[in-house]
Amino acid sequence: MAGTAEGPLAGVRVVELAGIGPGPFAAMLLGDLGADVVRVDRPGGAGLAIDPDFDLTNRNKRSVLVDLKADGGAERVLDLVERADVLIEGYRPGVAERLGIGPEPCLARNPALVYGRMTGWGQDGPLAHRAGHDIGYIAVTGTLSMIGKAGEPPAVPANLVGDYAGGSLYLVVGILAALHHARGEGGGGQVVDAAITDGAAHLATMIHAMMAAGAWQDRRGANLLDGGCPFYGTYETADGRYMAVGALEQRFYDEFTTLLGLPGTAPSRDDLDRWGELRAAVAARFRSRTRDEWTAVFEGSDACVAPVLSLREAPGHPHLAARATFTDHGGITQPAPAPRFSATPGAVTRPPARPGADTDEVARDWAVPSLRDTGRPATDDRPGSGTRPATGTRPGSGDRLTAGRHDDRRTDDDRGTR
Repeated sequence: MAGTAEGPLAGVRVVELAGIGPGPFAAMLLGDLGADVVRVDRPGGAGLAIDPDFDLTNRNKRSVLVDLKADGGAERVLDLVERADVLIEGYRPGVAERLGIGPEPCLARNPALVYGRMTGWGQDGPLAHRAGHDIGYIAVTGTLSMIGKAGEPPAVPANLVGDYAGGSLYLVVGILAALHHARGEGGGGQVVDAAITDGAAHLATMIHAMMAAGAWQDRRGANLLDGGCPFYGTYETADGRYMAVGALEQRFYDEFTTLLGLPGTAPSRDDLDRWGELRAAVAARFRSRTRDEWTAVFEGSDACVAPVLSLREAPGHPHLAARATFTDHGGITQPAPAPRFSATPGAVTRPPARPGADTDEVARDWAVPSLRDTGRPATDDRPGSGTRPATGTRPGSGDRLTAGRHDDRRTDDDRGTR
């Protein structure tokens, strides 16, 4: 229910036009921080074959169903916008305008609105209307070229560097900055153009500085922080697992080599020409024990060595457990809201929103009675379930991800490029 949200953004209202990837994650982050996020889902689901009950990027949100191509659909969204502080959309450039919910009509209805746009290529430029994925965005910015081993193809970092770091987080920063401006003296609403290419390029600012100073080579696996350095990288252990080493400073390196039992004959860390020999010596030592044995050796030290844990192992790490870095909500172990606040802590207060399940609640809380006149599916008879599709299938279950096609880039239904 509205009013139960916690966090520093309590009282901020956000309208999210449903998509996948960085837009939903940005809206989730705002919801984690206490914003009242209403996700506008389309009939038929978002297009990925994932059970909505497990789509954690839709936690701390409420959902309404609106068919933007049906008569009155745009007007219903504008009714929400009139009462909102923020809107997030991730369509191809021009699609929101064609649907009647672009910046012009939204800001006309609500001049203080922060209109957040999430795309891969941005709102203009030669590639603005082209389809794309995370991997392509980080490829053209040079970011992907830095990741991986020398002599091997670049390593794909899931979609964390592009979609979420270069996309979602920059969108959230932009939204909060624009919201601050809108609420200041003489302020007003504006459009935030968050492009993954812009964010991914910006993330590498320090690397560009090092390259300009001659301290970074423009090739993979040859530098201090990209795995080229033998005391900053990962090593396989006797049981086929890995340890991560980050002993950059001399005093940490000295503790590292002592605990590792590195032979006194090993090359000096300052002899770059013999880094290959030093790496081989370090690797040989790590292969002599299991990951857990090495973890015990380095426990409590300042050697800057840590075990490489899997996603399932991570919540059990003593430090993460002590800080409650992960939380259990609705039977799902998931990352807890971040960052942390001393006076207004965020929290997971709602499970992933089912498409359309909160229409009546939002219509009441936001005073938007037009939402109830949407031709919504029948109401589930379970207490508190709200509305659910009456077909008996999970929303989007028949529209699976296929090669070369991603839901929020489909031209047949006007979904946007991210």
